[in-house]
Amino acid sequence: MPIDLKTLTIKKAHEHLAKGDFSAVELSEAYLKNIEIHNKNINAYLEVFDDAKEQAQKAQKLIETKTGGMLAGIPVAMKDNILIQGKRASSASKILEGYMATYDATVVKKLKVEGAVFLGRTNMDEFAMGGSTENSAFGVTKNPIDTTRVPGGSSGGSAAALAMDGALAALGSDTGGSIRQPAAFCGLVGLKPTYGTVSRYGLMAMASSLDQIGPFGKTVEDAEILFNAIAGHDPMDSTSIPDEMAKRTKGTSEASKKMTIGIPKDILDSPGIDADVLKNFNEGIAKLKSDGYLIKDISLPNMHYALSVYYVIMPAEASANLSRFDGVRYGLSKKGATPFEDYAKTRGEGFGREVRRRILLGAYVLSSGYYDAYYNKAWSLRNLISKDFADVFKEVDVIATPTTPTPAFKLGEKSNDPLAMYLADVFTVPANLIGIPALTVPSGAVDRDGKKIPLGLQFMAPHFREDILFRVGKSSF
Repeated sequence: MPIDLKTLTIKKAHEHLAKGDFSAVELSEAYLKNIEIHNKNINAYLEVFDDAKEQAQKAQKLIETKTGGMLAGIPVAMKDNILIQGKRASSASKILEGYMATYDATVVKKLKVEGAVFLGRTNMDEFAMGGSTENSAFGVTKNPIDTTRVPGGSSGGSAAALAMDGALAALGSDTGGSIRQPAAFCGLVGLKPTYGTVSRYGLMAMASSLDQIGPFGKTVEDAEILFNAIAGHDPMDSTSIPDEMAKRTKGTSEASKKMTIGIPKDILDSPGIDADVLKNFNEGIAKLKSDGYLIKDISLPNMHYALSVYYVIMPAEASANLSRFDGVRYGLSKKGATPFEDYAKTRGEGFGREVRRRILLGAYVLSSGYYDAYYNKAWSLRNLISKDFADVFKEVDVIATPTTPTPAFKLGEKSNDPLAMYLADVFTVPANLIGIPALTVPSGAVDRDGKKIPLGLQFMAPHFREDILFRVGKSSF
């Protein structure tokens, strides 16, 4: 039967594969053909794996013997900072150009057990530092919906791969919105799971207390299927949450319960939010109310500090994590007259401008005389923000905001204004700071230059309550 990639979902593909309507090889070939047509312009993939068809053949055997999982034969795109053994992994940086992964990330192992087919590695902002995928050492990625606009970042390649029908599922990483923002810009569903529910083993670290691997999907159900496949305790990750703790905290979600959605009005009144975004958000909330959800205004008095806190803690952790890239053990290596010159030349030429900027910021806030003034103060505020959310979740089940303050912006529009780029994270960073799960769902579109540019609605829930997010997402959107 002909394969309609536009309407295909993981569940539909699974059913067709099980019935033999088409094979895993035929499905992968359909996506590979689409990649060949579109990727030269979009630049979603840095590399398409030459063994994709071989993987599909193995997946087909799992399907025929009924020994694979729900994802058997499903073509998946992987962000370039997630390790796949024997494959290149560069985090879109020249400093790691040519590096080959020596082991599988835990999420990759899980997907291999399921029988997923890895089509290739996707472009990203270098070391996940950016919100537009314009900071890659290997060229910008364009938004498939409007190629004059960014796809979001830092996981823009994964979002673009899915949006251009170059994969049926994708994984990215989210440190301050890097899954949710590109999902919103590309009209997709994106999940930032509870911190510690998905192993970070095999993910190149940017900011260790904030990073989290998560899924992109065309539907909420697709995101849920991917999440269930990759979640779970991992002894290789010291921050991984034991399964029994997650289950104990989770509790039950009664289908008949009228859920309450909290609206942080004080944050929505902030300047810088696009009028069309705010209008779209209010329409989305009105729809939720008509669907039977209770709507309640809430106050998060310290949330307006979240962006400032994030841009102290994230660069500090990034500067420490990226110190390992010195040209001695792997990747780019430049020789100087002294060992110090070796490091300076390697890191100066190997790291891009945005990465160098954040390393400098991080080193500054951690330096003697400034540690207490910036880093410690940021952590104190982080704890206050966490307490605000914990108090609010005693009154509401979910907190809703727009995913982004603006629609996808033009390529190059914010390249020379880092502060404007950072402000795009205003709604997404709180979930990373306090470790709660957050889901973005498509909520309509706005007219820009004669094209419909997608918008997203974000839901945040208490720790380990991804089930609530999936329920709200599936019931109304």
